[in-house]
Order: sequence, then structure tokens, then C-alpha cells
Amino acid sequence: MLATRTLIGMIVGGLIIGLGGYSLVDTLGASTVSMNENFVIGSGDNASFSIPAPKDAPQYMKIVGDAFDLKLDSPGEGLTIPNTSYKKELVLDWTHVKEGQTIIVVQNTGASELEIVANTNQTPNPFGITFDFMVITSGVIILGFSLGFTLRKPKGF
Repeated sequence: MLATRTLIGMIVGGLIIGLGGYSLVDTLGASTVSMNENFVIGSGDNASFSIPAPKDAPQYMKIVGDAFDLKLDSPGEGLTIPNTSYKKELVLDWTHVKEGQTIIVVQNTGASELEIVANTNQTPNPFGITFDFMVITSGVIILGFSLGFTLRKPKGF
């Protein structure tokens, strides 16, 4: 018969390993990650966006506000906008012609807040895989400690 703490540790460790494994398999299977984001930029503030994406990845961005400046540089022969001033609303809908990183710089020059809605398709973050392995390792450590308590009960437990 196993102790209650051992059973709880085994269940928690098994769940953590399972969740980390599921996330790892899900991350490895994805060629792109779809990101839906909403941003608000205050009057006089600026923001910079970096979108790493593979070839043929569709991108969408809608910017609404009184007045703003925008500069966009996409890899290869893709969409490129030099520093240009805009009023009220701008909708950008483009596709990455070449794998790389699109850089967008937005400066709010109006009196009100600037609202940005973006739907981007990006390459997965390679550090996400490292995080998944750390979660799995944590589950193995919890499982190991709980099984170790079954063999020899430490003092104080």
C-alpha cells in the first residue's frame, strides 16, 4: 500500500509530464502560430513590432486613431512603407514573400489613443520547446521524489 503523499505526488507528477508532453507535441507539429492581438498606444507614444514569419504567411493589421506615422519593412521584395503620416484609419493586409522578419514602427501623433488590431502568422518561438522540456523535467522530479518517499521515509515527513 502506498502512502497518501506518494499517491498525490505520482498523480501530480504524471499530470505535469502529460501536460508538458502534449504542449511539446503541439509545438513541434505547428509550422506557424496565429496571433490575434490588440494594442493601445497613448498620445505621443510610439511602438515597435517585430513579426518573424515563414514564406507565404498572411498578415493583417488595422490601425485606428486621429493621426499617426508608420514605417514598415518586410523581408525580400515584400511590402515596404517608408515613414508616412496617416489620418483616421489604415488597414494593412500583406503576405510574406520571403522568410524573415517584418519590422513595424508606429508613432501616435494625434490627440487620442491609437488602437491597433493585428492578426499575424508567425514562426513558433524556439524557446517554447525549452519551456516544454523544463515542465516535463519538473514532473519527473516530482514523480521521483514521491517514489523515493515510498522506499525510505525521510525524517520530518
